[in-house]
Amino acid sequence: MIEPNFNKTDGLIPAIVQDAQTKDILMLAYMNRASWEATLQSGKATFWSRSRQKLWLKGETSGHVQIVKEIYIDCDEDTLLLQVEQLGGAACHTGHRSCFFRKREGGDFVVVGEKVFDPGEVYK
Repeated sequence: MIEPNFNKTDGLIPAIVQDAQTKDILMLAYMNRASWEATLQSGKATFWSRSRQKLWLKGETSGHVQIVKEIYIDCDEDTLLLQVEQLGGAACHTGHRSCFFRKREGGDFVVVGEKVFDPGEVYK
């Protein structure tokens, strides 16, 4: 049986999160074995927060939960692609739909995405 190989990456593997319908890339996070198992059990994207050093159910504070529809694994078995239904419309803690809301144009990065929610109101 093919499983993510957490051993060759010091326990963490990248998880690319993509909107299952639009195919927009929403974010990149990291998973360890515990977050992988929590995701499989709940059907909701759960990651390892490197800053907080704990499991992180995406949307637990904001309500912008990610319902996992499909999971793909890369050829080296050390990167995952989660196709999700993004509830609440936003994946980024800044209030944008995607964490990739800035695009390089003319030598600088400019905002190309609109905010879906005000983080100051959500993360009080």
